[in-house]
Amino acid sequence: MNLVHPIDDPTAPRNRRQSCLRAVGITVLVLLALTDVVIASFGSSALWPLFVVLPLGLAAVLWPAARQPAWLTPQLRTAVPAGVSLVVTAVAAPTGRMEEFGPGESAILLCLLLVAVRGCPPRWVVACSVLDGVAVVVLPLRMIRGSLDDNSTAGMTGVVLVLVLLVAVMAGLGGYLRVLDHRRGVAVTETRRSERLAMAADLHDFVAHHVTGILVQTQMARMMAVTEPENLDPVLAGIQNAATEALSSMRRTVGILREGPQDLTGPEPADRHPAADLTSLADLVGGFGGPKAVLHRDPSVPADLPHEVQAAAHRVVQEALTNVRRHAADATEVAVGLTYEDGMLRVLVRDDGRGGTQMPHAARGGGFGIVGLTERVTALGGELRTGPRPDTGWEVMALLPTVGPGARRLTL
Repeated sequence: MNLVHPIDDPTAPRNRRQSCLRAVGITVLVLLALTDVVIASFGSSALWPLFVVLPLGLAAVLWPAARQPAWLTPQLRTAVPAGVSLVVTAVAAPTGRMEEFGPGESAILLCLLLVAVRGCPPRWVVACSVLDGVAVVVLPLRMIRGSLDDNSTAGMTGVVLVLVLLVAVMAGLGGYLRVLDHRRGVAVTETRRSERLAMAADLHDFVAHHVTGILVQTQMARMMAVTEPENLDPVLAGIQNAATEALSSMRRTVGILREGPQDLTGPEPADRHPAADLTSLADLVGGFGGPKAVLHRDPSVPADLPHEVQAAAHRVVQEALTNVRRHAADATEVAVGLTYEDGMLRVLVRDDGRGGTQMPHAARGGGFGIVGLTERVTALGGELRTGPRPDTGWEVMALLPTVGPGARRLTL
């Protein structure tokens, strides 16, 4: 799921680059594996070990992450091919039936070493990494043919040193990527935590507003009980409605906090803003300091939508406009639309920019806007859709349920 422009989305351009790199990597590994087969075919080595190790290693490296079954854990994925390679080296090499080794198997094992260091659980990472590293380093033992002279020993030593260097490089790269993954996970978790706290703060303000109204109306009712008892019913009805809305918002607040994947305790965010709603959208769009922005609010949109839905709609528009300013300064117009149908509020933001005249990289933000937006929208049972427009520009659409079966139901 993308946000407003692919530059701000930490997944869109990265996924495209990863797809290209994956295609290149698959091609290279397959060619290297075929090289092993060709070397063994023209030499005197047996082919059967290659037809055991290479397919198993290629499957472990190239199996798409999205289609991996639950049982194919990183430790199993990296340890089994390395173990089979060690067995082949230990059993087949002394028989003299494997006198050569090519670059394919070593490249596959090095890739699995990278996967082990980066993705294995902490208690498994050392064991799996050592297993993959040893399997790579001992591959030259397959070239031993009886006793070795000085030249053969020197050549063997050189090959082993090169493999040790490659193992160290891949292990270091895997460790670096593991640190980056951890940092990004922490940043994503913190962004979700901040967004949930902001939602809870908005809802708290809304509940406080209604409780204050209940207090005022209760005082009025006590006065009217003596002077105008016949007119008490409208006042009591207002108290009932305010209490119902306050209780509903409080339930949603508790539900959001309960369903958080992490502890939400800690200091409150320093950038708490006043609660936003659909009424303030006109000021937000009108005060947009970028291309011409126009707000189209369909008359069918109710004015009394749940506060959390209004706050989420305001947040979507705010983030969309921010990203237009960051990544589509060449846009000439931005259209913000609000429609309502079948209990669903539809928020649509479109621009006609081509992504030119971008701001400096340091001014583009951390790239985690999508995380917070998705957290807020999905917490309410909604959906966020984004992508390029058919002609020119980008659009973001949020569907927020307000009533009916599609609405999120949170109970105490």
